[in-house]
Amino acid sequence: MAETRDFPDDLRTGQEELHQVRAELRELLRRLPWSVEPHDGFSDDNGWRRVERPASPGWGAEDQALVSKLRAREFELTVFVTSHPYWAEVARERRIEARSRLKHATPPPAPATAAPENPTPRPPTAQPSAAPED
Repeated sequence: MAETRDFPDDLRTGQEELHQVRAELRELLRRLPWSVEPHDGFSDDNGWRRVERPASPGWGAEDQALVSKLRAREFELTVFVTSHPYWAEVARERRIEARSRLKHATPPPAPATAAPENPTPRPPTAQPSAAPED
């Protein structure tokens, strides 16, 4: 049986890309309006808590295409990672631990702190650090 620390390079790379795609998708969905189609919004206070949604202009065709593309890639990567032949080499009782190790061996990117000015998600670029002023 394989040692759970020795992940194949393609499996590790697939997990890293899966983290990246999920981060891009999460950031994109965070900045898009709540409704895909234009909607007037609503207010409902008949339930156990009040629910309100403002009017939504809907998503543009480019945004819908990008979300679909990212979701399709996320699905492909999920299937690749979970059905990789490596898992057959790991003892059944150690697979959950091994899967967790893989996820943590390739940490997800840090979430963005502010909404991007450009609607197209881009990979982060290195910024030179500024010296503190006295």
